Amino acid sequence: MSTTVLRTADAWWVRTPTGAVKVRTEATTTAQLLADRGAVADAEAGTDGVDPGDLALVSPVTAPCRVVAQMTNFVSHVKDTGGRPESVPLTFFRKASGSISGPFDDVVRPEHVRLLDYEVEIGLVMGSEMPVGSRIGEDDLADHVAGLVVTNDVSARDVQLPRTQYYEGKSYPSFTPIGPALVLLDADELRRFADLRLRLWVNGELRQDMTAADMIYRPVEALRGLARFQRLEPGDLVLTGTPVGTAISAPAKPIRLIAGLLPEDLKWSLFFRGQSRNPKYLKAGDVIEATVATDDGAIDLGRQRTVVRDRKVERP
Repeated sequence: MSTTVLRTADAWWVRTPTGAVKVRTEATTTAQLLADRGAVADAEAGTDGVDPGDLALVSPVTAPCRVVAQMTNFVSHVKDTGGRPESVPLTFFRKASGSISGPFDDVVRPEHVRLLDYEVEIGLVMGSEMPVGSRIGEDDLADHVAGLVVTNDVSARDVQLPRTQYYEGKSYPSFTPIGPALVLLDADELRRFADLRLRLWVNGELRQDMTAADMIYRPVEALRGLARFQRLEPGDLVLTGTPVGTAISAPAKPIRLIAGLLPEDLKWSLFFRGQSRNPKYLKAGDVIEATVATDDGAIDLGRQRTVVRDRKVERP
């Protein structure tokens, strides 16, 4: 049975039928909390709950940690950006853990970023060490993954794409909102991973709506691939890709063919000129809401709500 863990600046909490019960623990990091399951279980059995709505929630994944993300991992997203799902390799990139922010914090757009995009994703929170060379079988997911979180892989497309600079374009502060909850799941619940539906709204307009069944590489395959070269530890985060519906979209095929004949700088100039007319990119004041849950509500990772703000730069 799932356990919903919440975090405030000075405490950990477990959501129960009577409200949010404080976890009696010395843990200050996600890894330390996951090692103190007795305290989590005690809180889950508690009855002295407070209204979760009164808590100022922060990210249930603490930094520093490793943040690893899968690229183009949904069939619908690959097709929308002009790719062929059957030829997409299992590919990863890293995000700075300094990009982690809370589920209700502002998303801050740097002054030089014009094409700010959103990507609702399911985050895997590691619960045990996974050294390089680990063998990951189909039934091993629960041995490594403690739980799941809602994440938004915010992306500066005009930084990311022309220089293939994923690390910078996805690592600015506030570019990884996480939460509101870390939902700890058992093996049977993790087997329902494909039933999880990812949804994202901008200003009340539903932009993304797809289940994880649309994934090309499922979590076991992702961990198996990572185990070839990347050590993971408790509290580390693995983002698993986003479905169709992001702001970025590929030009029509004839335009792509013509663009392929152009010099690189001119090609990107024309691409971004076209993208600049796309009203779906985020701007100051936009409200982003994201949820992940099964349609029957048996597993619910909660809803995050963030507002886009422009970074204020003081000039001399």
